[in-house]
Amino acid sequence: MSEIPNRVCIIGAGSSGIAACKVLKDHGIPFDCYEAGDRVGGNWVYDNNNRMSSAYKSLFINTSRPRMQYSDYPMPEHYPVFPHHTQIAEYFNDYVEHFDVKRYIRFNTSVTQATPLEGGGWEVILDDGSTHRYRALLVANGHHWDPRMPEPPFPGHFDGTTTHSHYYKEPGDYTGKHVLVLGFGNSAMDIAVETSRVSAMTYISVRRGFHIIPKYIMGRPLDQLPVPPGVPPGLQLKVYSLLVRLQNGKMTDYGFPEPDHSIGQAHPTISSEVLNRITHGRIKVKPNVRELDGDGVIFADGSRERIDSIIYCTGYKVTFPFLKPEIVEVQNNDLPLFRRVFHPRYRDLFFIGLLQPLGAIMPLAEAQSIWVSKYLLGQYGLPSEKELLQDIKHERETMRKRYGNSPRHTM
Repeated sequence: MSEIPNRVCIIGAGSSGIAACKVLKDHGIPFDCYEAGDRVGGNWVYDNNNRMSSAYKSLFINTSRPRMQYSDYPMPEHYPVFPHHTQIAEYFNDYVEHFDVKRYIRFNTSVTQATPLEGGGWEVILDDGSTHRYRALLVANGHHWDPRMPEPPFPGHFDGTTTHSHYYKEPGDYTGKHVLVLGFGNSAMDIAVETSRVSAMTYISVRRGFHIIPKYIMGRPLDQLPVPPGVPPGLQLKVYSLLVRLQNGKMTDYGFPEPDHSIGQAHPTISSEVLNRITHGRIKVKPNVRELDGDGVIFADGSRERIDSIIYCTGYKVTFPFLKPEIVEVQNNDLPLFRRVFHPRYRDLFFIGLLQPLGAIMPLAEAQSIWVSKYLLGQYGLPSEKELLQDIKHERETMRKRYGNSPRHTM
């Protein structure tokens, strides 16, 4: 067996992958980064040629500029509080050029297979057939690129057009049509609002109640409200919930089901526009779909609406096509990891940005990469296997207790 080079493989040059590149370079750790697209930015590159971007033409970020930027590279002051996706993509490109890490990224290159070697290290096969060996593998391929459809599919048949939000780009195709948006995440709200400006009618179908949080509260960005020192997190959430309630009123007043959870117990749905579109009669709220019915849809309450197009905003699968199931198996979008980074079996396999925070991923991906770098340099040691597995079990139980057992809330 040939000697394993002292190099690390990073898969993906999106917002998490480029953070890993910069941090490893800072720590003097040799690495190669492989990116399927022709530029950095991943999901934030509109019409990315790797076909993995879910960005639509009108997309703006939902976390404010200071909360999304990397710690040592602020976003330009001329950017708005909530920048457009083109500005975010520009920022990521400027980041890799400023820190001179672009030359370590091999673009238009996919990793087709990664296999652990006996005794440690990884063998990586690229789409050109070449084979490379590395001492460690950092996975940063993102988790918003493999569309998840309802399982099982709704019964019946539908005569109109269907798509997933992953493929949605502009509202023009929905002019004058009756549109059904299925889901209650951020993309569902954005797409419902946008199609409602051109459609005959847009409907939102939801399975359960949820809270909609505006981008601004009391004249401040939602993630920049001042918090007095020493206030416990539980009390912070209660005050925050009260402010949202005072600004929005009850969700049931807009036709949504009563939420069965408090703010902070599910990933936030952020929109400053959808409630206005509902009150102006351009969006109507419907319960979950019971059955597809030719040129219409029958809902759980027995009502039926004529529908021309369905847009499924039903989330994404957590997928690693380069890792065989016997190496890494994801069940129901759940991949147990130690503190969302370290794989419990392979001590040289790390996941960067595989989490769904209440804020932005970028600062957390940066912190995760620093942690991994310390580990690779021998400056941090993992707990014993027993302690590590107990920690993972506790984290999984806490997550399910807080968010429920749902594919949307596994990270």
